[in-house]
Amino acid sequence: MQKPRAIIVGGSIAGISCAKALILAGWDVLVIEKTRGPPTANPTGAGLGLDPLSQKIIQTWLHQPDLLYKITLPLSINQNQATDEEKVSWVLARDENFNYRSTYWADLHGLIYNTLPAQIFLWGHQYLSFTISEDKNSVKVKAKVLQTDKITEIEGNLLVAADGSRSSVRHSILPDIKLRYAGYCIWRGVLNYSEIENSETIMGIRKAYPDLGKCLYMDLGSGSYIVLVELIKEKVAWSWFINQPEPDLKANTTTMKLSNDMMKVLHQRAEKVWVPELARVIKETKDPFVNVIYDCDPLSQIFWDKVVLTGDAAHPTTPNSGRSTNMAIIDAAVLGKCLEKWGPENLHSALEEYQSIRPPVTSKQVLHSRLAGRLRQGLSVPDRESFDPKTANREECEFLLNKNVPLVDNVPPVLESMFHGT
Repeated sequence: MQKPRAIIVGGSIAGISCAKALILAGWDVLVIEKTRGPPTANPTGAGLGLDPLSQKIIQTWLHQPDLLYKITLPLSINQNQATDEEKVSWVLARDENFNYRSTYWADLHGLIYNTLPAQIFLWGHQYLSFTISEDKNSVKVKAKVLQTDKITEIEGNLLVAADGSRSSVRHSILPDIKLRYAGYCIWRGVLNYSEIENSETIMGIRKAYPDLGKCLYMDLGSGSYIVLVELIKEKVAWSWFINQPEPDLKANTTTMKLSNDMMKVLHQRAEKVWVPELARVIKETKDPFVNVIYDCDPLSQIFWDKVVLTGDAAHPTTPNSGRSTNMAIIDAAVLGKCLEKWGPENLHSALEEYQSIRPPVTSKQVLHSRLAGRLRQGLSVPDRESFDPKTANREECEFLLNKNVPLVDNVPPVLESMFHGT
């Protein structure tokens, strides 16, 4: 019998994770991605934290499971602290049983991408629209080849939307769904210190943050907080959440490059808010960028006939709880296992099971991340006092640790067969 075909829109980590999971489920896949090629030649992105379930899933996708350890560092500690106007820091809450691993976006993408056949990728193709056949047995996708402006049509049995929080596929189905600006942006970067390992900057940041290398730090400042983590291959990643009016985005993206003037403002503010050692790391980071942060109220439905949403297309979320990449990987694995379990002849039942498993978990995590972000940023929260690190009690401080994300340890039964013998 001919294999069923899935058309996946989006070639980021969500898309390639779906490709891997669906191939293992016995499907043919095609990945439509508007960028001109894989990001291997020009590594970009930020630091990520992989939770234990995502680690186990990725390892089942690898011919050599230990390859995951070559691109990650173990994080055994999650520490929330605060820094006041006098540059005095103190610990708010600390979890020494964290069990995450840090990685660089480009390294994780490359690890999964290299397990996939190159011919499944249609680079430089921009998704335009889809139609379901009258008999509802197939879906046809229109895409534009960016190099030639030619319109091409691709037919398959399932359309998987893995095209991010501003999903064009989701907009085709739910045009009235609006993203909600969180009230802050993330100014972020990755400092490669391979040539300055013994410099004053690196020795200083290790002194100021002594558990760097095994700890995910979250440091609360004035109207902002910063996440600091070390990555493999002599890198330090920082993500600075700053309250500000919503920027005017010109394109269908949530990422902006920094102008020279923006860079100057960033450096001046870092010197004002953070200890000198951290301000120096920010100043020496090349090519920092800004993510404009959105989420949306959770969706109760994430599939329609031959179309299914995954990753940020299914549940746009703020990054305060480190869930975006983890949710995308788990979505992909659950979708793959549901398709494998039910077979292509029972596609509707497979998608129903996928929908019954994921939104009850992801909805709680999206709302928790929204709340955690507003508390850390000192923003107003309905029926709750604003979080003040100087007066917060132990319970309020503990709440902000990642271990308190709802259902973060939930392992769907449909995935248990993946881990037998591992």
